[in-house]
Amino acid sequence: MEWYCISGSWRRTNNQVKTDVEARTDKILKEGNGVILGGALGVDQIATQFILDNGDPKNQLQIFLPIELGAYCEHFFTSQEEYRITRDQAEDITRQIFRVRKVAPHTIHDQTPFTQANQDSYYTRITKQIKACEGLYAFRVNNSAGAGFAIKEAKRLEKPVLGIKEYIIRNQEPTPHHLNEQRKDQPHPIKPPHFLISQQTYLHRP
Repeated sequence: MEWYCISGSWRRTNNQVKTDVEARTDKILKEGNGVILGGALGVDQIATQFILDNGDPKNQLQIFLPIELGAYCEHFFTSQEEYRITRDQAEDITRQIFRVRKVAPHTIHDQTPFTQANQDSYYTRITKQIKACEGLYAFRVNNSAGAGFAIKEAKRLEKPVLGIKEYIIRNQEPTPHHLNEQRKDQPHPIKPPHFLISQQTYLHRP
């Protein structure tokens, strides 16, 4: 069994990106291999959902987080980036991560020296993903920096870059993960919903 990293943009996706990511994920799964992801919105979220619905997450999924799971989920609601995503998106991604934690807890790697989700912790996470994989498939939207860094790291670490798909998505184009506008009825600042607060073990560790 081999592990392949899928890395891609989180800010914007569209139906073409979704189709391409799902097709690559499906091929990896059907060949009896596994997928390494980063637990982010966008490309990561699409691939994770596909594995949950169609694969064997206990044996075909690994998720590397930049910080501890509870803090990572909470940051979608309370971090300095809170206005870049809607509350619905924050709830969707955290529900997905907790679903993975429930069905396949050993697949989540969240032991890091970082306490803040920022460029340093994100890029360190990407490096770990690349080191753990046999090869990289990148889905890069609008020349995104994170996907670009993953490609550079794969080359630096002499891991095969098996596929790169580039997309340009205009602001007016509908997207399943449109992160550019906050809903008008959304409170400021965003607060974690009750379903997260109830996860005492992970959001309020002693």
